[in-house]
Amino acid sequence: MDQELTTSPHQNRLGGLNANEQRELEQRMQKRQVKEFVSLFGSLVDNCFMSCIDDFTSKAVSSRENGCVARCVQKTMATQARLAERFQEHNAEMSNKMGQ
Repeated sequence: MDQELTTSPHQNRLGGLNANEQRELEQRMQKRQVKEFVSLFGSLVDNCFMSCIDDFTSKAVSSRENGCVARCVQKTMATQARLAERFQEHNAEMSNKMGQ
C-alpha cells in the first residue's frame, strides 16, 4: 500500500511545522530580532558617541557634535539597510540554487 504524503491543516510550509511549533519559532525569531536591535542600537551609540562627542567642558552638545551624531546615525542605518538587502538577495540566490 502506497503512503501518500499529505499536509495536515495544522502544518504549514515551514518544513511541516504544526501551529504550536510555528508559534514557538515566531516567538524565538521575535526575541532574536529584539536582541539584534538592542545590539545594533548599543553599537550605534558607542560608535557615534566615540566618533563625535569630544568636548566635555560643557553639559550641552555642540551643534558640530549634534550634526556629527546625526550623520553618523544616518550613515550607520543606511549601511545596515544595505547589508540586510544584500543578505536577502544572497539568501534568495542560495534558495534558488538549492531548488534547482
